[in-house]
Amino acid sequence: MSLYDNPQLDPRALKATSVKAEDPATPSDEPPSLKITSASADPKMFTLPWEQPLSTWPKDILVNLPRGISRHIVRFVRVGDEVYAMKEITRAVAEREYELLRQLQKLNLPTVQPIAVVTGRHDEHGDPLEAILVTKHLRFSLPYRALFARTLRPDTAERLIDALAVLMVRLHLAGFYWGDVSLSNVLFLKDADAFSAFLVDAETGDLQVELTQGQREYDIDLARTNIIGELMDLSSGELLPPGVDEIEVGNRLVDRYHSLWSALTDTDKFNPNEMWKIEKRVNRLNELGFDVDELEVTTTEDGKRVLVRPRVVDAGYANRKLLRLTGLDVQENQARRLLNDLDAYRASTWRDGEDLEIVATDWMREVFEPTVRMIPPEYRSQIEPAQFFHEVLDHRWFMAEKAGHDVPMADAVQSYVNDILPKQMMDAKTVDDLNAEADSGVIDDESTYDDASSQPHDDHEDDDYNPEFDQDAAVWSH
Repeated sequence: MSLYDNPQLDPRALKATSVKAEDPATPSDEPPSLKITSASADPKMFTLPWEQPLSTWPKDILVNLPRGISRHIVRFVRVGDEVYAMKEITRAVAEREYELLRQLQKLNLPTVQPIAVVTGRHDEHGDPLEAILVTKHLRFSLPYRALFARTLRPDTAERLIDALAVLMVRLHLAGFYWGDVSLSNVLFLKDADAFSAFLVDAETGDLQVELTQGQREYDIDLARTNIIGELMDLSSGELLPPGVDEIEVGNRLVDRYHSLWSALTDTDKFNPNEMWKIEKRVNRLNELGFDVDELEVTTTEDGKRVLVRPRVVDAGYANRKLLRLTGLDVQENQARRLLNDLDAYRASTWRDGEDLEIVATDWMREVFEPTVRMIPPEYRSQIEPAQFFHEVLDHRWFMAEKAGHDVPMADAVQSYVNDILPKQMMDAKTVDDLNAEADSGVIDDESTYDDASSQPHDDHEDDDYNPEFDQDAAVWSH
């Protein structure tokens, strides 16, 4: 059933896009000429070599960033000041994934940002090429294999699993059935001492009003199976730290998911004189990074028990507070760490009675900005400023512990830049090796184009999408 046929869905999702993916089983002609359907009008998109298979695009427009393993050809391309991920897939799949990603974005869920669907591609001989889904590159993010190619803590696998569990819970709460959960379909951002996970592949997904327990359990079981296999693959390539039990890590996902789902959805029972426990429940959810928008409070028939359940929860409690105070839009754990440093600054400057907004402005000018300006230019594309600040704070603490006294922030930054940061960055050879490995798993290579060229096509356009009824899309054709 189409999303547009289900009025019970969140109105934000229903209004996200009017692109309607056609049934892949129903034959449909390709548009006779190039068609770019996009949520943002960027004429530079037309300058790209759409008439060439993606695997043959010239290197001078490509960006050498690590790619994850994919069944399809994926390339990073610079368009003006932006970097986009291009994925070459069939038209029906491209339109469906674009549609789903748009809806998930409108629900404020952690996914890559969809930019465009490009259809009606033909090579220089007039033979059809596959469509391309365009998404915005998530800055500072990495696929899981790239993370293990760097110098990381031994518990990296467990921290990735924790991030994936949070992502799955958020998606399931919104009614999104994934259908293909794996580490390969996720991008990870370092988030202080943890990670944040973002959905990058929604080909098999489906957005519903509410998932059944069976649907959720299927996603969980599939995730466990895929993760164990992916970690075993890392182990065979000697990328997994020694001592990591792949099966135990896979089981951890199941445990972490159920624990978080319970914390967010269970109904608590209190005596009428224990109402203070409601505040405790809300504080616990805040600590988990979720903001409680509304609580459902009822009493039992005999009036002896109070039932409390969060009706609406949303992630980003610390993020929104920091954004309001400083304008910094960072990951949840990073926000929590920065807020803690802001509190320490406020106490050390004897300004506890002053408005926090004013103190935050001074903290930005005197502490945060001078620190992140010291990131060397060659590393600024690989580490997020908030993450750099967090890691410098950690390094400063270790330096102070070793020295037995406080260490000036500038000294800590210089020491971190000289001794620690270079070990965490990837060189060009490492990226090339990772991308060569990623390309080895592609199944839709040039043979796909031969198959596509044998399909009949007319000189007329046959789809249900009408841009005149989509106020949020720009469409170009020629």
